[in-house]
Amino acid sequence: MKSNIQFLLSMIIFGTIGVFVRYIDLSSSEIALLRGLVGSFFLMTVMFMMKKKFSWALVKANALVLLLSSIALGGNWIFLFQAYKHTTISNAALSYYFAPVFVLILSPLVLKEKLSAKKIICIGIAMLGMLLIVGNSGVSTSGLDHLLGIGYGLMAAIFYASLMLFNKFIKNMNGLEITFIQLGTSTLLLMPYVFFTEGFGIFEASSSSIPFILILGIVHTGIGFLLFFSGMQKLKGQSIAALSYADPITSLVISAVILQEQMTVVQMLGGALLLGSTFVSENQSMKFSKRLKIKSAK
Repeated sequence: MKSNIQFLLSMIIFGTIGVFVRYIDLSSSEIALLRGLVGSFFLMTVMFMMKKKFSWALVKANALVLLLSSIALGGNWIFLFQAYKHTTISNAALSYYFAPVFVLILSPLVLKEKLSAKKIICIGIAMLGMLLIVGNSGVSTSGLDHLLGIGYGLMAAIFYASLMLFNKFIKNMNGLEITFIQLGTSTLLLMPYVFFTEGFGIFEASSSSIPFILILGIVHTGIGFLLFFSGMQKLKGQSIAALSYADPITSLVISAVILQEQMTVVQMLGGALLLGSTFVSENQSMKFSKRLKIKSAK
């Protein structure tokens, strides 16, 4: 039960990110840099207090994959924060949650996994759901460009899917070690990018933004990842898949109840199809009687 609560809390924390990003008056890349910087220092402090050690030999052995996954993490954050700035929290969350679909599509090529008939159908339903969401979006009276925001959300999903796939190739390192290395590396990579593209405006963040930056780094990154990995260690795959839906559901509730952001009936249907199809695809107990196997390209 403790593991369930820890993992569920991490999902709820992740689901509230969009609200805090809205109140930070910096660019998406600057927010990503500060999140990584604060989160890295927090996790480093926690690992020092817990006397956690990791092998530099393992880091060296996994260096290339860790570098690529760190780039994916940084890109994921930048595009996700852009999505929050250009569309509603619900649209950003739903488009971002297309990541599992991208993983399903790429698995035969990258992981040499076979696709069952169930997963192929789920991919089709998820795409239909995404089309329903996109087809009823445009520029709102509040100035939000929903199509652009959803596009950013899908780009974030591609980077997140890449991160999940890269992580499959990291050997003999636990989740906390991987996250700390990825956060630190991503932060180092973002520094020159931010300073060359945005200048030094990051040091001119308003006083009203600072509390939200700290919350994003400490709560949503440090504490969120600690709860995530602590809970995940003792949970079964199906429990993880089911509890993961607390993340987009939290975002949808905040969008509708707190921010009063509205979705059309068609968009709600699209969201239900998207979330429902990904849930079914990840649930091993739901099987079709006949399976269609697709061999990966060689």
